[in-house]
Amino acid sequence: MASRRRITSPRSMAITNVAVLEKGWLGGGNTGRNTTIVRSNYHLDPNAHFYEFSLKLWEGLSRELNFNVMYSARGVLNLVHSPADMDASIRRGNAMRLNGIDAEFMSRDQIARWIPNLDCSPVPAFRFSAACCSGAAARSAMTRWRGAMRAGRTRSVSTSSRNARSTGIRVDHGAISGVETTLRLHRDATSSASPWPDTPATSPRWRARVCPSNRTCCRRWSRSRSSRCSIPVVTSGAVHFYISQSDKGELVMGGDLDFYNSYAQRGNLPTIEHVVAACLALFPSFGRLKLMRTWGGIMDMTMDGSPIIAKLPVKGLTMSGGWCYGGFKATPASGWLHAYTIARDEPHPLNAAFTLERFRRGAG
Repeated sequence: MASRRRITSPRSMAITNVAVLEKGWLGGGNTGRNTTIVRSNYHLDPNAHFYEFSLKLWEGLSRELNFNVMYSARGVLNLVHSPADMDASIRRGNAMRLNGIDAEFMSRDQIARWIPNLDCSPVPAFRFSAACCSGAAARSAMTRWRGAMRAGRTRSVSTSSRNARSTGIRVDHGAISGVETTLRLHRDATSSASPWPDTPATSPRWRARVCPSNRTCCRRWSRSRSSRCSIPVVTSGAVHFYISQSDKGELVMGGDLDFYNSYAQRGNLPTIEHVVAACLALFPSFGRLKLMRTWGGIMDMTMDGSPIIAKLPVKGLTMSGGWCYGGFKATPASGWLHAYTIARDEPHPLNAAFTLERFRRGAG
């Protein structure tokens, strides 16, 4: 297994006069509507190196910000349910290992000893024979507000305005000259990051669900651990379901998209029913739990499933968007590489492939 080294942000970026504008309150958009899972288990080279870099940044983020982001390394267990799934999982795991990313293939018996709550009987509702365990982590959502404020104070952010909705961008002679907001006009070059940019992306809706604190589940998983962390994130692509346990003991569940475009941060009952059915198929004992709350968020989906972190055709304008399923876990790397692109006026090798032009070339 490859050992991870801590990576810190560069100190040589000369830009210090920075204004951060938020149309609502910090964390009120999609940043605060996730299931707090951080992972690095991607197959294609650009995504694999990018998300592994982000995971390394997560590991040292508390020290970097001098603020506890509650990072909790625990691993992700991806269940496979058919020979075709097994082949694809082994292929992805081998690609990860070739890129220096932690990956391990486990048998059903190993999984049964690790997670007693999981239905590992010979004839379960969705039979599986193996799983790929990839290095990953989860953390609390406390980072999104207090962490952002601490980062701003330590990185010379001169202005941070909430409830400042952007109403327009001024362009003079083909270059950005300012940003108009509901509060004031901000002059000079700007970088624009939006959850719904005018790009080749769609905006379907996604839902999360939470069950109350379950200490029995936590104790059983803790007793079953060997050299691995006790409470992993368990996912199943066959039934479009994943589940993890928060630091408070709550079970956090997610599933599939609504598969129609919407900007409404709410979901539909059929999607909730689908996720609950998948949960009970894999964890029958969770049928005694109650659903405490649900919430929705918008997935900014590009055609190739990869983000856009790049300069735009207008001089001085860059963007970070199209995050698909990977927005939250990519938070440190996306900010780091976006800042690099702004300060150096060129992309970093890690985000050089995530250009807007790739869709014009047919590469996306």
